[in-house]
Amino acid sequence: MGYNLLKGKRGIIFGALNDMSIAWKVAELAHAEGATFTLTNTPVACRMGTLNELSEKCNAEVIPADATSVEDLENVFSKSMEILGGKIDFVLHSIGMSLNVRKKRVYHDLNYSYLNKTLDISAISFHKMLQVGFKMDAISEWGSVLGLSYVAAQRTFYGYNDMSDAKALLESIARSFGYIYGREKKVRINTISQSPTITTAGSGVKGFDGLMDFSERMSPLGNASAEECANYCIAMFSDLTKKVTMQNLFHDGGFSNVGMSLRAMTQYNKSFDIDDIENLD
Repeated sequence: MGYNLLKGKRGIIFGALNDMSIAWKVAELAHAEGATFTLTNTPVACRMGTLNELSEKCNAEVIPADATSVEDLENVFSKSMEILGGKIDFVLHSIGMSLNVRKKRVYHDLNYSYLNKTLDISAISFHKMLQVGFKMDAISEWGSVLGLSYVAAQRTFYGYNDMSDAKALLESIARSFGYIYGREKKVRINTISQSPTITTAGSGVKGFDGLMDFSERMSPLGNASAEECANYCIAMFSDLTKKVTMQNLFHDGGFSNVGMSLRAMTQYNKSFDIDDIENLD
């Protein structure tokens, strides 16, 4: 059941690949809440994914683009305004990729060419998107832009690798550009630090299943699902959150504020029982 939270609003959603994607869930819910929008991803992702299915479902045109290319981003904004009939009210940046993770290069042995690509794709593309939108005056007053982040921007997580650096940069860009965009255009910029979520990108992180279980045990409310993240994004795109900007918003069931939970400690203590059994002769 929709509430028409985005009725009459126009948007751009970056990063939907398949029905596992958070961006895909956001698109479905934005459509249900009355928004019109365009969808964009890299030309390769558009060919390999199932974006046309989402396009038909939401009556949203697909604009292939490389989010690291300023020229492509200019095309996305100009075409979106033309297709949708006006300035953009909301933008979702759901983009992240690390070749170091894919190639199993550990953090103390990074390929720096891969690192540059990680930062450009996962974080600097956010700045490029904002800068293009700002210079084109493409985002309407009280518009809302979101980037998806993760708590590894603040804490060390085994296996998350150089994506931690990318998420830290992403959050910094939201604060720095959020000040300027808010002051000059009344546009709000935020990041959402989501629970580990089973997506095509997330499942590529080493030890992801263990991380999901650990996070579930640590979070008093449990992990937030992709669907629940979409709900939060819609709230942030709506007029209900007009004065929220420059924030990194944790959407993780409380994980980010827990040192040790009962469920996690109970599981951890079981390892002592196993050690005791193995040490018996």
